[in-house]
Amino acid sequence: MNKAVNFLLACLLLVNAGSVMAGAQREEPLSNSVRALMQRSISDSAAPRMVFASEAEGQDWLNAMSARLAKRIPDDRFREDFLRTVNYEATRAGLDPQLVLALIQVESAFNKYAVSSVGARGYMQVMPFWVKSIGSSEHNLFHLRLNLRYGCTILRHYLDVEKGDLYRALGRYNGSLGQPQYPNLVVGAWRKSWTYRPPLRPVSEAALK
Repeated sequence: MNKAVNFLLACLLLVNAGSVMAGAQREEPLSNSVRALMQRSISDSAAPRMVFASEAEGQDWLNAMSARLAKRIPDDRFREDFLRTVNYEATRAGLDPQLVLALIQVESAFNKYAVSSVGARGYMQVMPFWVKSIGSSEHNLFHLRLNLRYGCTILRHYLDVEKGDLYRALGRYNGSLGQPQYPNLVVGAWRKSWTYRPPLRPVSEAALK
């Protein structure tokens, strides 16, 4: 019982302190079709934009996430750009933007220039071998949008490999497949810090007719 309690306390301390728990995605051979798909995803140059049913809903999300992130990223303009990019890159990869925020919290503690002991880089701690595998030699993994593009594409790939099993996909992302600590930290941060429920808006009389 004491071991379980100690483990949960350690998880909470790591999440609350914003500590880095970067791992190392493992380089694995990709089929030609998967490599081509990931290359197309990385090379997409569409302008980032948030995806919501209305501008008001998008602003609600932006305001809520910005308030939570203000202590970690104090600059208002950069924080808004960061959140818009997270929302766009996560959504285009079929991921929950709040999950991506949780992963960034655990991986890099929102440090743009974080480098792990094994060389993983940036917000989403992307390993450099991915640039050679699916990217281009001029890609800078410390660039905000490129780092998020790579990270979201890689996590989407692992989710597909694991047929939607989030815990196993997160384990692969961190290079710790089969170990519960990292997936538990990310999901814990997601639930504790980044859960989002849109505010209720009054319904107009015209909409009820």
